[in-house]
Amino acid sequence: MNDAYYSFLIPSYNESDNIQLIHEALKEELGKINCNYEILFVDDGSEDDTFKKIHQLAKDHPSVKYVSFTRNFGKEAALLAGLRHARGDAVIIMDADLQHPTYLIGNLIEGFEEGFDQVVAKRNRDGDSRMRSFLSKIYYKWIDQVVDVKLKDGEGDFRLLSRKAVEAVLELSEGNRFSKGLFSWIGFDQKTVYYRNHIRGNGDSKWSYKKLINYGIEGIVSFNQKPLRVCLYGGLIIMFLALLYIFVMLVEIIRTGIDVPGYFSIISSVLFLGGVQLVSLGIIGEYVGRIYAETKRRPHYLIRDSNMDRDL
Repeated sequence: MNDAYYSFLIPSYNESDNIQLIHEALKEELGKINCNYEILFVDDGSEDDTFKKIHQLAKDHPSVKYVSFTRNFGKEAALLAGLRHARGDAVIIMDADLQHPTYLIGNLIEGFEEGFDQVVAKRNRDGDSRMRSFLSKIYYKWIDQVVDVKLKDGEGDFRLLSRKAVEAVLELSEGNRFSKGLFSWIGFDQKTVYYRNHIRGNGDSKWSYKKLINYGIEGIVSFNQKPLRVCLYGGLIIMFLALLYIFVMLVEIIRTGIDVPGYFSIISSVLFLGGVQLVSLGIIGEYVGRIYAETKRRPHYLIRDSNMDRDL
């Protein structure tokens, strides 16, 4: 191995049962690899004793660093904080739930030594429910056609970023962050390593279907303006059809006179146009809401405690 210094970034939220386990797994694997490193936990305002266990690890192991938020700001904020505080020549992002196998670390580092600025771990869908696998497949197949970046099924946060790639991500300061899209947007030479999906360790997944849907919408809106274009084109098409309908009805009135019934056509038109307008307003509202959030310029997170500044 070279003399590079590696930062292992581990966002953690209510992972009390896994903190010790992920640290032991990392120590065991890193014992086989001759490299300098730090293990940086970012406590995302956990409600259990996750921070207490991280704090104890930091006391017992000088290589353990931590940043703790005042409340739960979300994984995207935790990733940003970790990238800002990581001091390594390369940063390896891993989840605290043991779903990212430590045996791949050597492959990630090998890719970095080969000159790649991003080394991405891609998993299969073994162990996922059929419904979740099906929805994920459909989502990625569809989103790849509409967004301005390339998103691949199975590629997530588990990856290595060189210092150049980290600095590039940190230049992107938007409030509504979608890391998968940001990692793709910055480009750089990339290598992919494959692994079989691992079931999480202790505890339950923090990703409910509702959160996954919201995360999926974030991905669509953050790197795509096509929904707004759809509203424009849809409005033009509907306006054309409405004018055509008015012309046809006018011709019929001239030919046969005024037909009083017309109730069904009127109600149908009102309901259809009303639905189109509400959907269009909802799409526009998603973008306007993000503009509003960006104009407030609030910090992405607030730090309660950290042992990083003391060492800098």
